[in-house]
Amino acid sequence: MVFGLGRKAKNEEPAQPVDELTVAEAGEGEPGTAARRPDGPFDESEISSRDGFVDLGALLITPSEGLQLRLEVEEATQRVVAVTLDLNGSSLQLQAFAAPKTETLWDEIREQIGQSVGAQGGQVEEVEGAFGTELVAKLPAGLPDGSQGYRVARFIGVDGPRWFLRGVLGGPAALERPAAEPLEALFRQVVVVRGDSPMPPRDLLQLRLPKDASATPPPAAPTLEEPERGPEITQIG
Repeated sequence: MVFGLGRKAKNEEPAQPVDELTVAEAGEGEPGTAARRPDGPFDESEISSRDGFVDLGALLITPSEGLQLRLEVEEATQRVVAVTLDLNGSSLQLQAFAAPKTETLWDEIREQIGQSVGAQGGQVEEVEGAFGTELVAKLPAGLPDGSQGYRVARFIGVDGPRWFLRGVLGGPAALERPAAEPLEALFRQVVVVRGDSPMPPRDLLQLRLPKDASATPPPAAPTLEEPERGPEITQIG
């Protein structure tokens, strides 16, 4: 598995499993809280051991053959703000945020993504997917031959206990469900480590490079930033 470091803009807001997850029984949550998902993603309290995971601090990732991980660094602060999983020519960017104990964030965040994409001349469509309501964002982009196309990114989100996990699929996985299945499987196996410290809602949970990993950038690895920078460009017309 390859680890790399990418960069993010100064003004940006913040397979096959090696081991089978052991999930603790999840009781019913308090009114207004996010429902536990028996098929993941999981909270740290729902696993019995961290063995077999890649430990990135706030996120535990299940290794997979051919998977490359890139930790993305915010230029202004030099903090790690996202991890991107590259597999089979597609990508999945992950970010975990603190959330209120009695509220969910995904509905509001979808609305804000739609407003941001619309302000850039793009379009969003809400679709039902494996994780509930998703957003497919399309933004205008010029093709190398000078014709007009658009970039595509698919946003998925899961509200957990005091955290929110966002995924952004790029490449073929943003357009084709079969191409997305391996990355969706990895998304299901993500474990979020929220921690006990009080945090304002929407604050990024801290990510870090694993202690035994070297930060060697993978060659010619595309970087998925915000929706306007999604890696897939499609011809219009």
